[in-house]
Amino acid sequence: MNKARAIMLQGTGSDVGKTVLVAGLCRVARRRGLSVRPFKPQNMSNNAAVAEIPGEGAGGEIGRAQWLQALACGVAPTVHMNPVLLKPQSDIGAQVVVQGKVFGEAGARDYQTLKGKLLDAVMQSWSEVGTGADLVVVEGAGSPAEINLRDRDIANMGFATRADVPVVLVGDIDRGGVIASLVGTHHILPEEDRRMIVGYLVNKFRGDISLFDDGLAAIGRYTGWPCFGVVPWLKDAARLPSEDSVVLERLVEGHPSALKVAVPMLGRIANFDDLDPLRAEPAVEIVFVPPGKPLPADAGLVVIPGSKSTIADLAYFRDNGWDRDLAAHRRRGGHIVGLCGGYQMLGRRVLDPDGVEGSLREVEGLGMLDVETVMARHKTVRNTAARSARFDTPLEGYEIHMGRTKGPDCVYPVAVIDGNGEGATSPDGKVFGTYLHGLFGADAFRRRYLESLGASAGNVNYRSVVEDALDSIAEALEKHLDCDALLAAAR
Repeated sequence: MNKARAIMLQGTGSDVGKTVLVAGLCRVARRRGLSVRPFKPQNMSNNAAVAEIPGEGAGGEIGRAQWLQALACGVAPTVHMNPVLLKPQSDIGAQVVVQGKVFGEAGARDYQTLKGKLLDAVMQSWSEVGTGADLVVVEGAGSPAEINLRDRDIANMGFATRADVPVVLVGDIDRGGVIASLVGTHHILPEEDRRMIVGYLVNKFRGDISLFDDGLAAIGRYTGWPCFGVVPWLKDAARLPSEDSVVLERLVEGHPSALKVAVPMLGRIANFDDLDPLRAEPAVEIVFVPPGKPLPADAGLVVIPGSKSTIADLAYFRDNGWDRDLAAHRRRGGHIVGLCGGYQMLGRRVLDPDGVEGSLREVEGLGMLDVETVMARHKTVRNTAARSARFDTPLEGYEIHMGRTKGPDCVYPVAVIDGNGEGATSPDGKVFGTYLHGLFGADAFRRRYLESLGASAGNVNYRSVVEDALDSIAEALEKHLDCDALLAAAR
């Protein structure tokens, strides 16, 4: 079994900031000279990353959050850092990825039954992830107070009790009700689970922290738990890649700048952190367009992001009238980029002969590129080094897709990988699509592309932006948390 010491952060609910706190604590531990690893037993996200499958020399899928946390640790990510990944593809079902590989599909009710079988994979990965490490920082999912699901839980207390990992509970004061959420969690948990909690912390505080002293005293009276500290609102978290599409609600408004980039918020949007390097550019305004709103007519560039369900999101795109907006944008001479699923949508047709995405076997694409896509059950999952075909600059990213895209516009590729062209570009150069996620993270390419659109690119080193943000968050946690006591609670 895993011999490293471990501590687990669980939240009173979703989106309380666990991902950023775990990344920050990983960086704290690394700065103290510890060898540290992240772990999340079960994750639900369509923002995936490519990680190593140890012993196979191949790539598998994990949540982007664990990729970021591995970066905070200064280690390469492996699939054991996130052994179960759920990728929602409908309101009631998801693709299940186990230790990096597609396991199958399951509806919400079916998945509850499946959890017992998946716990074995979780515990196997747990035995692997801490090998050679001093510390593992574990992230929960959702809330441990979902007692109706407790008997099949593998993400929170079900894992913590099985692996004997102490838990720090995280409450979010920004959403209100933090006292009730912490005290209520204490009250509702069975004793077996309650004894796993070694303390709590309060996250996202704005203003004078001393004003909450009475609140901390009240929580202590009701629970007996020690407080590891109160973390202020971490502005630097906005510079980190986001994992959960919940954050898109807070990204709708951009900031006035030279180049407006419109991004439709697809129903099954995936890997939207592809846009983060553009957001970091001072001369770029990213506007995520919510359902029911038109694509802005003054946008210079429209980016159609990745999608977990291309065919369903094509219908969603049309239902919102974005197809008409996109056609008008094209007539005005605007530029268009399609990434992964967005690339597939830009073609003439999407064919699904095996029913990979559902019952529809053929749908009409948006017709912006002269290509067509055939869906296939085999999934391409790999990290990729390439060069820009247009600018001859280095590219580095990853591919996660099911389907093959071909057609006349592929003679104008976006990237060159191992001597072969990838992606497609319209003859006038104003529309392109690619399967290469992370394209805009290549600083030289991003600068050249923005300059070609008439925007003055800044001297932004995007990887340094992320690294600096992780360091700043670690410094804030050292200042506002009792990190000595928190790390000492690991066992």
